[in-house]
Amino acid sequence: MPNQPDAMTANAHAAAHYDALESRDPVQREQALMVTLAVQVAHAQAHAAAFAVSLAGVTAAQVCSREALARLPVVRKRELLERQNDPAAPDVFGGFSALAWGAVAPTQRALRVFASPGPIHEPEGGTADYWRMARALFAAGFRSGDLAHNSFSYHFTPAGAMMESGAFAIGCTVFPAGTGQTEQQVQAMATLKPAGYTGTPSFLKIILERADELGMALPSLTKASVGGEAFPPSLCDWFLARGIAAYQSYGTADLGLIAYETASREGLVLDEGVIVEIVRPGTGDPVPDGEVGEVVVTTLNPGYPLIRFGTGDLSAVLAGTCPTGRSNTRIKGWMGRADQTAKVRGMFVHPAQVAEIARRHPEVRKARLVVSGEMANDRMTLRVEVEGEPEGLAVRLTDAMRDVTKLRGEVQLCAVGSLPNDGKVIEDARSYQ
Repeated sequence: MPNQPDAMTANAHAAAHYDALESRDPVQREQALMVTLAVQVAHAQAHAAAFAVSLAGVTAAQVCSREALARLPVVRKRELLERQNDPAAPDVFGGFSALAWGAVAPTQRALRVFASPGPIHEPEGGTADYWRMARALFAAGFRSGDLAHNSFSYHFTPAGAMMESGAFAIGCTVFPAGTGQTEQQVQAMATLKPAGYTGTPSFLKIILERADELGMALPSLTKASVGGEAFPPSLCDWFLARGIAAYQSYGTADLGLIAYETASREGLVLDEGVIVEIVRPGTGDPVPDGEVGEVVVTTLNPGYPLIRFGTGDLSAVLAGTCPTGRSNTRIKGWMGRADQTAKVRGMFVHPAQVAEIARRHPEVRKARLVVSGEMANDRMTLRVEVEGEPEGLAVRLTDAMRDVTKLRGEVQLCAVGSLPNDGKVIEDARSYQ
């Protein structure tokens, strides 16, 4: 029976995958994606006012190859922010969404709307697993019947809802823990005995360290799906030493899941609901496989049909396929930012926010936000050039930083002309070793 080992391997892979899409023949996958791409472009032109303008003159049926896709403009986060803030915008989503509420959208109803820092608004549709996070959770070991302790935020931003909807799709029960209140998080874990955790890796480390201080064991916790920030190998090993297998999920509030880690721990496998390009930073030009560039994503979600959305993240295609039998393209994971936007404690901080803080205080000549520290210990220091030492300015700036970024930080008053003249508004000086 010469074919038996292959059949046994195929069956084992099928049991370990969320669905059959993950093990499709790559040629068949690419053909299916390109057919869907043309449909999605036409849908965006017809139902999202911003794309009706930016893609005017584009024949959707002809956008059926990666070469044709690469000729379309890249949409960047700052454009979402600008269009959403435009008083003439057709809706709070700047015309990029096919979802809304009220009489304007009787059949394309948004289930929820979120406001991430910026603020940038994101819609959520009513389809099951709208953000497609179930695939990442399944790869991290979550199964039907598991209790998932969800420590992503449920307020303003969609992270909590993203993971919860994915867990529901698998058949998990969810404890909506949210952020903060570390001691109560420990007590809830000790009482409810969750099988898995979802949230940032740094907060899981904080919870486990607090549990040690309280003398409370958490033996039920054996798996985790983490995201929102970098996840260095040293922290992964730290969790493994405690009996917790943690795997990364890579997604955004705009796009949902982009890629996810598997048991092979060899890069991140692309989600089945997106088309990913790696482009040269500052352009829309795809780079050769293996070269580091910006991650640009086209989502096949009809509710929020973002075409060529520039994430600002750096990564590269990883050669080969996943040993788990998943046949989609892999990327090397998060390799930094293509722009000056930084993610601090799971929240994006934009150069425009630093400028807003400075605008509120005329004494400030120049401002530079320095993000430093190590994993689970991000620190923000706002360095500002001022004449002398204006009384109370540091306190007022500290309050403004908290108000604008929703994060705490320190302030340093510096002499005029002392900050580097390199054009940087945000300096990421963290160690990711």
